[in-house]
Order: sequence, then C-alpha cells, then structure tokens
Amino acid sequence: MAVSDPPTLLGPALRSAAARLAAAGVADPEVDAELLAAHVLGAGRGGVQAAAIRGDAFGPADLARFDALVTRRATREPLQHITGSAPFRHLELSVGPGVFVPRPETEIVAQIAIDALRAAASPAPIAVDLGTGSGAIALAMATEVPHARIFAAENSVDAFVWTKENFAKCADDNATLAFVDLEHAFPDLDGTVSVVASNPPYVPDAAIPRDPEVRFFDPPAALYGGADGLDVIRVLSGVGLRLAHPGGVIVIEHGEWQGEAIRGILDADGWRASATHPDLTMRDRATTAVRP
Repeated sequence: MAVSDPPTLLGPALRSAAARLAAAGVADPEVDAELLAAHVLGAGRGGVQAAAIRGDAFGPADLARFDALVTRRATREPLQHITGSAPFRHLELSVGPGVFVPRPETEIVAQIAIDALRAAASPAPIAVDLGTGSGAIALAMATEVPHARIFAAENSVDAFVWTKENFAKCADDNATLAFVDLEHAFPDLDGTVSVVASNPPYVPDAAIPRDPEVRFFDPPAALYGGADGLDVIRVLSGVGLRLAHPGGVIVIEHGEWQGEAIRGILDADGWRASATHPDLTMRDRATTAVRP
C-alpha cells in the first residue's frame, strides 16, 4: 500500500515562499506570500494568517497553484497582475497588462479631489478625470461623492479594456467614461467643471524607474512625460482652464521633485493659489490651483 506524502502546512509554505520572494528583491515578501495564498484559497489575508496559526494545510492542487504564482512574483511580475485586482480606497479595481496599476500615493490625490468636489457650491458639481487609466480617481469621486457628476477620459486602447470593466462593476449612473484624447475631452463641459483631476505620465524620458514592476510592466505611455516629465502637465493646464468654471480646482499628481516647476506652469497660464501637497510619507505628491 503506497504511503501518501505528508500534507504541506500553510505556515511553512508561506515562510518558504516569503524567503523566495525576498531573495528576488520583492519589497514586502511576507505580505505578498500571504496575498498570493489568499488568492489561491479564495480567502482574505487575515483568513490565511488564521489558517496558518491553526496549522491548516494546502491541498495538492492549491499548493501547485500557489507555487506557480510565487514563481511568477519572483520574476517581479506585479502582484496585482497575478491576482487581477488592485485595492484603491474602498474599491477593488481590475488591472492587468496595458493599464497602470494604481498606487497608495494616488489615494491622497483622490482625497484632495474629493474634498474639493464636496466643497463645491453646486448641488450637482461636475468633475473630470483626464487620463483615468484604471478609473481609480474617477470611480473614487463617483462613489464617495454620489451627488456629483463624474466624467473620465482615456485614450489608450489597452488601458480602456480595464477602464470599461471597472466602470461596469463600480460606477453608478453619475459616472461617464469616454475614449478620447486629453486635449479634446468633453468640450460640452467647457466652463462648468468644479474639479479637474489627473494622474498623468510625469517620469522624464531618460529616467529609469527603480522597480522592475514599474520598468517592465507598467505601460510606457502612462509613465513617461517628455524630457522633463512635464509635457502632459503643460497640456493639462490648458485643458483645465478650458473646462473649469471660475473657482474650479485642478489637482495633478506628480513626482516629489516636480512641485515647484508645476506651480510655475500653472501660475504662468493664469491659475491662482497654486500649492503643492505631501502624501503620507511627506513626499510632495500633488499640486492644486484655482481658476480665476
């Protein structure tokens, strides 16, 4: 009679996976190992931690799938591409190849936009998200400020596949998505918009992102913004002036050293009260200004 292999306990399997990911340079190997196990088991991360403490074991099929996913993550394929999901504020967004994976720092940008939208005097204020990508900022505004009307523009075919999926599962009737170039977005809204928000490409063309997840997997069109990284932001400033009503606000995400240059662009174009805001790590992350 054949003797079956002993079961593989969850705890040791997680520790082994974390060691593999750490050797590959993954920033949070224990977290990623737990999240991959959660994806395989259809559980939350807390459920995986509890199962490991109880001494639960992987079944053979689940173990094989977990090992395969850990191998993919060890190549620095983004965790979000492997699981097909990225958390953003209270949302779970579908992501994958072709769309920029939303980052925690963008949640601060969304909060600034949401605060400005909530402060708008109109009973049904309008906001526009230009270059919406996964739809993160637009959908955060639409779901957290339900009395507002949100319009989002994206012009990448590859990204738009994911944007449409996220709007279908997260958006209500107050959100509208359009496949359109940033410069030509929503002319019918000219002079009516309370908040213009964007997380544009802002990496200088010659810069090389440090993390392989960004360098090899994020779409270049969502990363690179010209020689100084500010080409799209220059366009945004003009489009924002066209869209915003007097007193309307523009909110732009950017790199931590770009705030001064962006304030200069906005001031030169005629915006007022430009200001740069830090994220939770105290790095300058967003610049705002008011249309006169």
